[in-house]
Amino acid sequence: MPMGKIGETTLQIDLTALEHNYNYLRSKIAPNTKFLAVVKAFAYGSDMVTIAQKMEQLGVDYLAVAYAKEGSLLRDAGIKTPILVLHPLPSNFDEIIDRCLEPSLYSKKILAEFLEVAKAKHQKAYPVHIKFNTGLNRLGFNESDVDFVAEQLKDKKEIKVASVFSHLAASEDLEEKPFSLNQINTFKRISANFTEKLGYAPMRHTLNTSGILNYPEAQFEMVRSGIGLYGYGNNATIDAQLRPVASLKTIISQIHHIGVNETVGYNRAFTSESPRKTATLPLGHADGIGRQYGNGKASVLIHGKKAPIIGNVCMDMIMVDVTGIDCEEGDEALVFGQKKSAENFAARANTISYEILTAISQRVKREVIGK
Repeated sequence: MPMGKIGETTLQIDLTALEHNYNYLRSKIAPNTKFLAVVKAFAYGSDMVTIAQKMEQLGVDYLAVAYAKEGSLLRDAGIKTPILVLHPLPSNFDEIIDRCLEPSLYSKKILAEFLEVAKAKHQKAYPVHIKFNTGLNRLGFNESDVDFVAEQLKDKKEIKVASVFSHLAASEDLEEKPFSLNQINTFKRISANFTEKLGYAPMRHTLNTSGILNYPEAQFEMVRSGIGLYGYGNNATIDAQLRPVASLKTIISQIHHIGVNETVGYNRAFTSESPRKTATLPLGHADGIGRQYGNGKASVLIHGKKAPIIGNVCMDMIMVDVTGIDCEEGDEALVFGQKKSAENFAARANTISYEILTAISQRVKREVIGK
């Protein structure tokens, strides 16, 4: 195999790009504002441990995962940075405390059950985070719950509130600016009221990646970033300032020469109207390239030229049209990465970069570069 060429479908993870993105986002906030890096879902489909280790090396203040199991994997890898569990479940409360993870408490049931476990495990000032719902309507206490939550927590020795936070619903969409500003103002009101009743001042955070870029005046004591760290800012202008961390590459397994009126793939979804040359690539919907990308919707790059996916995506293979492209078996194909945005690839199937990035199967080889 020639030097520098991959031999199989590979997701390359560029830590130099990650550091660049982190430094760019940090430049948008005050020096004393804390930074939380979101590494849930295998660090947006890349490699959670590798990304977390790099973030820790760069001095990030907090990490965030969705579930306790993700946090435990990071602790097993030696990560010492505080880890916020965004969606803890009661069945994992013992594990959360045993692994020094910090839960988001978002409902009366969750609050009561965690208090009970913390007391049973003889905890003192165990750090927790209180989430308030300001309009996303997904998780969180309502503003009307402020008195109740503060009363439940006041003078409790078992736990201590490390932060109070919320989540913006449409921070990337400037047409929704009035809604976002209303969320921010609601959060200001909630956090001020809650802090007064609690008797001490936890950190506050509500900005995600687009919030950092569009509403820096609301950075409070900490901000959170997920997709921006991985190279996407929900805006073409911002994307130009960021660098994709993950590049999905594969190789040509076989080339076929298709005659007129011949068909390609399952259900004969593609019929050739003229002689075509096709290339079969070793990845499919089991690797995260869903059927919605087939039949000309999306394409890959081979030698810098677009090769559209033709026919239906198979479980382990896709076929692309390489008519007019000088290529041969073993040549590399880029699905997305530095020269082909995952956002653009996803948009061809009416979805977003988050989905294609997090969909990449764990059976795809990971290769870390730029260490």
